[in-house]
Amino acid sequence: MDKTMKITGKGKVSVKPDIIRLNMTMEESYKEYEVTLRQSSETTKILKELFVSLGFKNDDLKTRSFDINTKYESYKAKDQSWKKRLIGYTYTHHMLIEFDADNKKLGEILYTLAHSVITPEISIEYTVSDPEKHKDKLLKNAIEDSKHKAEVLANAADVKLGDIVSIDYSWGEVSFVSEPIQNFAFASAEKTTARAGYDIDIEADDIDVTDTVTVIWNIK
Repeated sequence: MDKTMKITGKGKVSVKPDIIRLNMTMEESYKEYEVTLRQSSETTKILKELFVSLGFKNDDLKTRSFDINTKYESYKAKDQSWKKRLIGYTYTHHMLIEFDADNKKLGEILYTLAHSVITPEISIEYTVSDPEKHKDKLLKNAIEDSKHKAEVLANAADVKLGDIVSIDYSWGEVSFVSEPIQNFAFASAEKTTARAGYDIDIEADDIDVTDTVTVIWNIK
């Protein structure tokens, strides 16, 4: 029976974010389905025009998900039983837009949103433009770490390291995202078309990511 050694290697990468991802959610309720659908389209149109005015293309604003759900309320019937009745519809539209990490551009966008006729709920993420390149490096580092550990252990045990028998990797999702700005809320502001911007002085920290690979080696 062949002798083997099972080693888990840990890969690490530290990446400077170069992309800002602005996540936006609009949610509104209306009594009629057609009105709800029409208002959601109108809101999306306003947002697209807003971003075009800031130098983006019309299709840069992406939809992550869109739903229209029924809205009910409870009421007491004449027989004193509790029932539900339809009172309207609620649309929820999750959108995102990405651009090069530029605090000045971010400040202009946030200011314009705060002073527009609509104010979506937002969250701000910093990420990387080429995650696949960094994932490849992460896996390479994990394999190299596994090999280094195997060589050290083989030397200490006075055995020779042979060929690789198998490699086990979970293929789990690796996320290159950081959120240095959390719980951002718009202050009350007068609506205006004037062009200005908030002074955003944020230096996003490097994104540290780890992953593991388990390798089984023959030993002699």
